[in-house]
Amino acid sequence: MEMVKNLALAVEVAAKTEPASWMVVVTGVGVVFLGLVLIIFICKIMGLFFVKTTKADNKPATAAAPANNAVIQNRQEIIAAVTAVCAEEMGKDVSALRVISFKKL
Repeated sequence: MEMVKNLALAVEVAAKTEPASWMVVVTGVGVVFLGLVLIIFICKIMGLFFVKTTKADNKPATAAAPANNAVIQNRQEIIAAVTAVCAEEMGKDVSALRVISFKKL
């Protein structure tokens, strides 16, 4: 019988010391808000270390000329291989494809 009384007393004490539900909500929202503010603060500090530097003489960007205009020795083999891969990916027969142009990038 004494064990039942102790259990009832423990439940009663726990009910009195349990925080109010509004306090739990306010604490949760506050912790999330504080976490977001800290993330913003950390991002601002990291932005100071990784500043994009600009050069004083900004020259307009020019297209890079091809460095090597050498003729491809096995051009027909390369075109055949690329065409076979394209046909396989599209699920068509190789004879259904027609290569119009083939340029080196």
